[in-house]
Amino acid sequence: MRLVLDTNVVVAGFLWQGSPHRLVQHALDGAIDLVTSPALLSELEGILGRRKFAPRLAKQSLSLEGLVLRYGELAKLVHPAPIAPVVLADPDDDHVLACALAARAGLIVSGDTHLLRLREYQGIPIVTTSEALTRLPQR
Repeated sequence: MRLVLDTNVVVAGFLWQGSPHRLVQHALDGAIDLVTSPALLSELEGILGRRKFAPRLAKQSLSLEGLVLRYGELAKLVHPAPIAPVVLADPDDDHVLACALAARAGLIVSGDTHLLRLREYQGIPIVTTSEALTRLPQR
């Protein structure tokens, strides 16, 4: 199954335990495919550059650049075409939708209320990490 993880899920998946981490583990194990885009990688770098994440990165012995590179190697990179604005309250969320559309993703996984309220985009379900885990094929 091909998934697009919103940046908040990627950050939580690499820096904390819990359902986002389990999704990243499934990808590392080859059970699912993750897809990202240049815009989402750039957003990840910007978010991880916030001072509040420095202690978590240090605790995991990760650098900001190393984590972004690691995720970039784990996820397949697509170059989506621009889409018409969908999430007017947070236009950056449209990058997630565009990536999922270009990737023909099976799921969009997010913790963002704007995206979760949509429930789906062009037939692609938008779910929480917990719900994504229940939809994954059993190993």
